[in-house]
Amino acid sequence: MADSSLLAILAALAAFLYLKSWLLPSKHAFPHIPAIGHTAPLLSLISSFHYLLNARDMVQQGYDKYKGRAFKVPELFRWMIIVTGPQLIEELRKAPDDQLSFDEAVSDSLQVDYTLGPTIHTNGYHIPIIRTTLTRNLGALFPDVRDELATAFTDIIPPTDEWTKVPALSTIMKVVCRTTNRIFVGLPLCRDPDYRELNIEFTVDVVKAAATINLFPHFLRPLAGRVLTPVPSKIRRAERHLRPIIEQRYKMMEELGPDYEGKPNDMLSWLMDEAVGEEKDVSALTRRILTVNFAAIHTSSMSFTHALYQLAAHPEWASVLREEVEDVVKKEGWTKQAMQYMRKVDSFMKESQRFHGLGSIVMTRRALQDFTFSDGTFVPRGAFVSAAATATHYDVENYDRAGEFDPWRFSSARAQGEGEGTKHQMVSTSKEYVPFGHGRHACPGRFFAANELKAMMAHVVVTYDVSLEGESESSGQGKVPDPMWVVTALVPNPTAKVLFRRRRG
Repeated sequence: MADSSLLAILAALAAFLYLKSWLLPSKHAFPHIPAIGHTAPLLSLISSFHYLLNARDMVQQGYDKYKGRAFKVPELFRWMIIVTGPQLIEELRKAPDDQLSFDEAVSDSLQVDYTLGPTIHTNGYHIPIIRTTLTRNLGALFPDVRDELATAFTDIIPPTDEWTKVPALSTIMKVVCRTTNRIFVGLPLCRDPDYRELNIEFTVDVVKAAATINLFPHFLRPLAGRVLTPVPSKIRRAERHLRPIIEQRYKMMEELGPDYEGKPNDMLSWLMDEAVGEEKDVSALTRRILTVNFAAIHTSSMSFTHALYQLAAHPEWASVLREEVEDVVKKEGWTKQAMQYMRKVDSFMKESQRFHGLGSIVMTRRALQDFTFSDGTFVPRGAFVSAAATATHYDVENYDRAGEFDPWRFSSARAQGEGEGTKHQMVSTSKEYVPFGHGRHACPGRFFAANELKAMMAHVVVTYDVSLEGESESSGQGKVPDPMWVVTALVPNPTAKVLFRRRRG
């Protein structure tokens, strides 16, 4: 049977079961939790389609109405419970994994078994490598990060005296992909055009495939996954690049020992060192490299593009950042330690994360057991629960002038001694600041990502003047391009262009 015919049958079955699921009572309707949208059978079906187009507004509505409590919103096939307020967010953070599971929630949302592969779900050995080994090596690897991002920007956006217009998001993805893979697989592969394009495509394909598979009821997802996932072809393509490198490294380890002189200090080597059994196979290591690229590229690219749009719309901020960068680099050079001293750069990036973020909900968990929050909210086994993100960041009780982008919000707080220790640094999470999540499941790669993003911003302000399209001849402020909401995800405007030229000031 042709794929198109199979998909038509699957779609018809999915539509029937979807309608049935909203017309009949469900054990996951949670009648005890207030809803945003209709709860009556047919009307709730309409509300679920409304949520697809207006998720951010519906979450904000629930936050405003039930702040400090929980509410629910209608997703396809189920209700999502959303908790608000510091107390419930803290309880969500502290909940044991055998009660509220982060891994099971991620597996469901990304349909990991069909997109990244079942071993990624069942054996996440790459996560402690990212959390510990990568973070521990940031200082030693920073010269490579700096060299690659500087070279990538020069190759992709050559500094000239004339304005060069580039599509911001796709251009930044190329820079992030090259810089990240300098640390993941090293030279020369990180600069290979096909390898770079493969990783960017893989990131987009996984998100699209997961979204499509999630349109089908659970019993049809294995069939839909086999038809829709691009993973097998992408792994074969990636293997052509990685197999010679992996086999050569295995040969060196066999001949010279596991810690041979000149052994690359990169993610691929760390994965090879820790892999056990079938994970040592070339195809398994290839899948793992693609997975860590998926985790790194799209989030960092979107975060930097949001910040770049703000910088281009407010050129007066560039001079402030530039002064700090030049002063710090003069004393410290381009080092990881220098990044620690760039407090205004850190503040700019952290404020961009607060103001834009990656979506309207965060910290999603799947209940493996019945769970009850302190306010009495009961979450039955099998249900999904998240925390409000954007609404938390826009709460005036959490931030003064919360709806305003203040680039020096956090550096000013640090200068005034507000808070304790590292509270106002970009990598620090809290009940009020959740772009990276919060608690033990906060993004394990955020220390690498923060250093990479700050180094990129520092390089941009000392190398280029930037402006929004149509604003290069004006000394006034431009309008930040409108972002795009894809259900709960916030994506920087994918078509907007930014102008670059060699720095004049």
